[in-house]
Amino acid sequence: MNRAVEGATTPTRPSARRKVARLATEVLAPAPTAAALLVAVAWRSASGTAQGAGWALLAVLIVILVPLLYVVRGVRRRRFSDHHVGVREQRPLPLLVGVASVLIAWALLAAAGAPRDLVALVGAMAVGLSASLLVTLVWKISVHAAVSAGAVVILVLIFGPALLILASLAVLVGWARVELGDHTPPQVVTGAGLGAFVAATIFTLLR
Repeated sequence: MNRAVEGATTPTRPSARRKVARLATEVLAPAPTAAALLVAVAWRSASGTAQGAGWALLAVLIVILVPLLYVVRGVRRRRFSDHHVGVREQRPLPLLVGVASVLIAWALLAAAGAPRDLVALVGAMAVGLSASLLVTLVWKISVHAAVSAGAVVILVLIFGPALLILASLAVLVGWARVELGDHTPPQVVTGAGLGAFVAATIFTLLR
């Protein structure tokens, strides 16, 4: 019978807390959160299901898929640390690509006569990403927290205060980012505040 070598160490298994934090970080990441928000707003504001699906598809392809593919390609070429781009110095370029994609989507949706709420949402996304980009040049603000908080505000403005219950998910995201050591509490709080503020002001002004 083989015995373990004396003094050898075994890999430490992730705690239950870290497993939950990782799950929340992936499931409620900016890309899937923003995609779900675009689909919900397109469905709500369009005159029919088919039309809503068309607007949602166009928005998700440009706003979400283009920047996501850029990041994935960068990770494969080792230009970025991971798909969340955890290194602050690596973040400006992906965020710039994201801003450009969102602006293109905003122009196309507006020109094509997309529902006003959807156009306003994409416009608010452009402002939010631009603000995050500027902060990222000097400080690692939490984009996860910004997108989560902003999404909750948008959903409340469109669907009503009952959806304030989703704020618990934004809190979960903030906790997860701190638990994993990817952000400090001030970075999470600032990100959430920025996202909520932009959503409340810019979306309301553009509606």
